[in-house]
Amino acid sequence: MEARMNISALAPQGYKAVIAMETYLHQCGLDKKHIELIKIRASQINGCAFCINMHTKDALAMGETAQRIFLLDAWRETSLYSEEERVLLAMTEEITHISHAGLTDETFKKAKEVFDETYIANVVLAIATINVWNRIAISSLTQPV
Repeated sequence: MEARMNISALAPQGYKAVIAMETYLHQCGLDKKHIELIKIRASQINGCAFCINMHTKDALAMGETAQRIFLLDAWRETSLYSEEERVLLAMTEEITHISHAGLTDETFKKAKEVFDETYIANVVLAIATINVWNRIAISSLTQPV
């Protein structure tokens, strides 16, 4: 399968704006493992092979276990994830599937029990950002390397 287009070359200012979002996420105080769990789970939902490949490699490099990555799409069925991670994953699923119901009041309430509002805001931005990347990669047929 050949890539359709190089969006970074065709729309460099727009692409730089998405890079700026990504840069912000890595300096806003979110836990790096939380960021990678969000990225992998949203990419699984969206079916983005490029991003799944990239972020599983990144997670492994920062010490995430293969078992937790393998079981990520069944996180509700295992006790391998902390309460904070379970909230992050629920938020990721609800925001990624925005047309279903969006971020529910129940999940938002749980998030407020384990995170402060700034952390929650940054989690929402992390989920939105990976969804942008997924849509860029899938639409342009960017291939895993």
